[in-house]
Amino acid sequence: MRPDPVPLSRVQRLALTSASFLFLVIATMALGPLISGSGWWWLCAFIAAGTLFSGLGFRAIRTPPSLVPVLELVVLLLMLTLLFGGATSFALIVPTQGTFETFGELIVGAQRTIEQQAVPAIPVPALSFGLALGVGLLAVLIDILVQTLRMPALAAAPALVPILIPGFIIEAGAELPTLVLTAAAYLLLLRIDVRVRRRATLASREEGDQAATVIAPKRVPIASTLGASLGLAAVGLLAASVLAASTPSISTSLLLGSPSRGTLFARGVSPFIDLGRDLRRPDARPAFHYLARDGDRPYFTLLTLDRFEGEVWSATERAVDGDNTVDAMPRPDGLSGRVDTSEHPIDVFVDEVSTTWLPVPYPTKRIDGLRGSWFWDDGALTVRSVDTNTDGQEYRVTRLDVEPTPAQLRSADRDLSEELAAYLALPEELPQVITDTAASVTSGAPSPYDAAVAIQAYLRGPDFDYSTQAPVEEGYDGGGFDVIAQFLETKAGYCVHFASTMAVLAREVGIPARISIGYTQGSPTEERVEGVQRVEVDSHDLHSWPELYFEGVGWVPFEPTPGRGLVPDYSRPGAGEEQGPNVPDPATSTPGASGRPELDPDRGLAGPSGDALANAQQLWIRGGATVLVVLLLLLLPAAFRTSQRLTRLGRVRRGERAADAAWDELVATARDLGAGGGDAETARAFAARISEREAFADDAAARSALLRLRDAVERERYGRAGVSPGPGLAEDLVAARTALLADARAAERARAVLMPRSLFDRARKALGDRPAAGA
Repeated sequence: MRPDPVPLSRVQRLALTSASFLFLVIATMALGPLISGSGWWWLCAFIAAGTLFSGLGFRAIRTPPSLVPVLELVVLLLMLTLLFGGATSFALIVPTQGTFETFGELIVGAQRTIEQQAVPAIPVPALSFGLALGVGLLAVLIDILVQTLRMPALAAAPALVPILIPGFIIEAGAELPTLVLTAAAYLLLLRIDVRVRRRATLASREEGDQAATVIAPKRVPIASTLGASLGLAAVGLLAASVLAASTPSISTSLLLGSPSRGTLFARGVSPFIDLGRDLRRPDARPAFHYLARDGDRPYFTLLTLDRFEGEVWSATERAVDGDNTVDAMPRPDGLSGRVDTSEHPIDVFVDEVSTTWLPVPYPTKRIDGLRGSWFWDDGALTVRSVDTNTDGQEYRVTRLDVEPTPAQLRSADRDLSEELAAYLALPEELPQVITDTAASVTSGAPSPYDAAVAIQAYLRGPDFDYSTQAPVEEGYDGGGFDVIAQFLETKAGYCVHFASTMAVLAREVGIPARISIGYTQGSPTEERVEGVQRVEVDSHDLHSWPELYFEGVGWVPFEPTPGRGLVPDYSRPGAGEEQGPNVPDPATSTPGASGRPELDPDRGLAGPSGDALANAQQLWIRGGATVLVVLLLLLLPAAFRTSQRLTRLGRVRRGERAADAAWDELVATARDLGAGGGDAETARAFAARISEREAFADDAAARSALLRLRDAVERERYGRAGVSPGPGLAEDLVAARTALLADARAAERARAVLMPRSLFDRARKALGDRPAAGA
């Protein structure tokens, strides 16, 4: 379809732009169920307004239509730089190489936050950037369809993008009121286009085949379009209702993945943690190192598993709460003021571990220095990101060291709240060996605390061995209750078996339990930084351990795995003034104990491992490529015009209608400079007008060259065939062009190079679009 040949006035274009803006921002409202708050929508409205109304401004100053979308993209880039470029930009809006690197990081972060968040998602900067970029590109596309190609009916295609996205993520899809409003805005756009087109046709004074068939009255009767509008409204509303009812969500469709994922904004770590496949890897990889004052050596938690469904332990899925920022974290659940606590700052430097879960001690009071958006989860106080990962992070964590006494643990209230019932849940039918072991080990324990100490001592006793091979050889690798039953009979396994067994035995005797996945305290080195010893944590230190709940103290870690980590003082048999029940002595924990698991955290727990240097290089390449593409687009008209001039000069030198080629180039130069040169103007009239310009009046040689070119083209066009135009035609052309350029201002010469009017006029003529005043 050809562009509409009827030119539009500025008021008519303003009406179409306003309707396009309204249509786009209402369609964007369909994303509301997916994103919390409303600030993101105002951001999208600002981007859409800046893009669309900048196009209106460019058309108002008669910018060639083919350049308007390019300039709109430039405006979009400037707005994104203003909002997201920060200190990397020049004068706040001019992007630099650092700006494009920042944009690349935001794009990667947007991809991560889509994968990691649950709905409604928090509009973190990376997600906001993705929304702004997407809406800006949709605005440019809608503007091309509505204003340049004059096919507004096709504007429904880009508007369907935000309309359809909710249907693939949530069961309900887009909200019906939003669909109805979008359909109404679309009909308004079509109606405005119809009225604008008719008014423009009535106002045009063209003659011939394209003359207006209706002459009077010069007004468009409302009844002429009312029937069509009502018909379109009925069709649009029906389509919106069908769309709302039939769009498949990811929970019922395999279009975007397994239905078990639930939503596109899924958690970044699989709830099912199977460590066995990585335990036998021999080579350790550095995870992170830390500097802890006062000899503080805590465990570092990544993820907490609290659901036991018979076959696997998993983490309860919770949507990220945007208010849970890590600059201030709450006091842990169940901890009363009677328990002694102290704060210890720890500086952590991530080496190679790449995960969306942050290694932090439990409990933590605050975290400073992180890049990206990080939030803590309720209850577990684990920390995860929605737009970045741990690659290259350096942060200070303020650990809250909880020091309960055995007396406080022993006197903990046994009446538990309903909220803790989930931490006692077990399958209805447990293997008998689990029930018998729990009853046997804890018999005679006067309190839940003494029962927990007895379970830990039993698992660390001489009957159990740490082994990474036995579970594979015997076929009971994993964490389900069948695995636990065989483990209790075989009595050989690794940290997963010991931790899950203690958690299940604790639940069986009425103690709320969960499992933490993370790292042990690591290995100290001889290096000191400002007098503080450096501690290295590698993949061999990855570990799992149970945490049990005691009212008034909260979640308390235990260490049932022999030869691993450190046994807390409060969990040793006989700790404190009061003696506990008779239980076996635990195996001694030694830092150099054999059998440390070889676990690669990049495979076992985290998302894909990343190479920071490679990512930086890719970001630089993408940014440079974007700049190069924009420059090429801006210089494309100049390249075409230069090629056209060289072709004409070649014809002049070869004698192929040389005078005609030289004259066409001279006239094209005048058009580019805004000096006239229309198709209706004869060569003699053009030469007479141009010769009066100052450059020709002061330069006799240039005036003579102009006249010789005029005479040559008249002879070639109107004289006898085969008449030679004479020598020196190329030199005359150069002299006349030089005078024309010298007579123009610098701005006119720059515009002649970057936006050659003769080239765009020729393109419009080829497309059948005749420029007219007011277009």
